[in-house]
Amino acid sequence: MLRLQILELQKFIFSGKQEKFKPAANSNELQTALFENDKLGEVVVESIKHVKAYDVEQTVVRVNHPGRKPLPAHLRREEIILTPTQDVTGLPCVGEEITEILEYQQGELYVKKYIRPEYIQPAADGTGAKRVIAALPNMPIAKSYVGASLLAHLMASKYIDHLPVYRQVQMFSRQKIKLEDSTISNWFRQGCNLLEPLYLSHERQVLCAKYLGADETPIKVLDKTKKGTTHQGYYWVYYNTQNRQVLFKYQTGRGAVWPKETLKNYTGYLQTDGYAAYNQFDDMQGIIVLNCWAHARRKFIDAQDFDNAKASEVLVQIQLMYAIEKHCTENGYTAEEIKNYRQEHAVPVLKTLHQILQTQLANSLPKSPLGLALQYTLARWDKLNVYTQDGNLRIDNNLVENSIRPVAIGRKNYLFAGNHEAAQRSAMLYSLFATCKLHNVNPIQWLTYVFENINDHKINAIEELLPQNYAEPLNKK
Repeated sequence: MLRLQILELQKFIFSGKQEKFKPAANSNELQTALFENDKLGEVVVESIKHVKAYDVEQTVVRVNHPGRKPLPAHLRREEIILTPTQDVTGLPCVGEEITEILEYQQGELYVKKYIRPEYIQPAADGTGAKRVIAALPNMPIAKSYVGASLLAHLMASKYIDHLPVYRQVQMFSRQKIKLEDSTISNWFRQGCNLLEPLYLSHERQVLCAKYLGADETPIKVLDKTKKGTTHQGYYWVYYNTQNRQVLFKYQTGRGAVWPKETLKNYTGYLQTDGYAAYNQFDDMQGIIVLNCWAHARRKFIDAQDFDNAKASEVLVQIQLMYAIEKHCTENGYTAEEIKNYRQEHAVPVLKTLHQILQTQLANSLPKSPLGLALQYTLARWDKLNVYTQDGNLRIDNNLVENSIRPVAIGRKNYLFAGNHEAAQRSAMLYSLFATCKLHNVNPIQWLTYVFENINDHKINAIEELLPQNYAEPLNKK
């Protein structure tokens, strides 16, 4: 166990998480590995043959380069005409040679200057007059000079590009634009207040799904009651697989009470890892819990360094299960076809794997890495098999983990949230931006459009502004 802890620490410090597994070339090699001993094989030298050195003539084959790819046609062109230094008077021009160079100009801040002519209209009776002037368009934040596009850019820079506010301030200072951290933080707060009805509509849609993936990830939060340290809060993440929507909810802890409160009215499939907080849903009416094969597989990947032969035997079977999933995806099978294919091919593999696990458990130390991996998998065996019952279900919970990755990158840059309210505002933006990504929506264009229109939008039709409903005609507007 100590060796396993050291190994995990070394991986954490010196390298990324790699879970690649290469099986033996054939099953015979795998079976041989099961019975190998610690002694090196004996070698018998029958004869030695000396070969004279000789030169090899190398033939170079030239392949014509296909050339550079043309630069995108939609980019703005700046034409520069270069004429010869010598006198070309009277010489006919027979053509021109064009060379395109890709350049970069730093993002530009500009000012929208609204000029509104003001008129005086006398009253009909001549006793008074009224002021006539055009109304200003709705601004995202009243009595503020921040525009919709700038506010959207600031939010996307932090929660998509992982640039803390202070770094953005430094970037603006290079353009001789002075913005205070406190000013931008206040813009964030008011902008998120504007987005809250949209986020609540998003939450309702996610929790109405019939199949959810769930996971959680930590976030440090400054707390006035904890001097000299930070509070360990958590983002609880729920993934609507059917409609490709992600919901982040910030909670102050990792206890079972938080998912219970969020999912109190939920009915359908719930896919999770092996965390004990999700065990409460096993006996909840209307909820069917299934577990994630990626988490089980990960434990056998770690066990390879301690018992490679037995761990590899298990990993070969799991690899076969993933090959079945790949086959279904590549051939575009429907949910019913996926279910039938799994019943025909995956179920027999699972039966073989179950026998292997039980046999290995009887011959492994309970507290060894392999023993712990076996116990983890067998204890959740029924939940790990649920995915074969419905073609809409996935073999693992990787979609949720992929949605959490931006949080892991972001917290390495901005380190913590300023308070619990700020952490929930971050959860709101992570939810909407993650959904933008899943629907191939430009997040800055979408958020700019939302800020420009949300004040005038009907509250009972607020879901029309959600990322998945952001259509091409809106992009052109």
